[in-house]
Amino acid sequence: MAKIKRNWDLISKQKREECISKTIDFFQTERDEEIGMIAAETILDHFLQTAGIQLYNKGIEDSISVLHDRFEGLELDIDLLKK
Repeated sequence: MAKIKRNWDLISKQKREECISKTIDFFQTERDEEIGMIAAETILDHFLQTAGIQLYNKGIEDSISVLHDRFEGLELDIDLLKK
């Protein structure tokens, strides 16, 4: 059976399993509640749907900003080479 990749599912299978485990641990440690794999996966899916894409897009915007600054500095360096 092929797994359907949802547009908001931005993490690998291994990272997803790690996040689910950490979510279960968080609820046990911080809230003294036991939740299962399905509940933890539902919580993870909720956060990926509501915040994941915005965080991903913010990372892209930050990368563009860094590249813009680097190219601007490069342009100045190249101008200094003019004779």
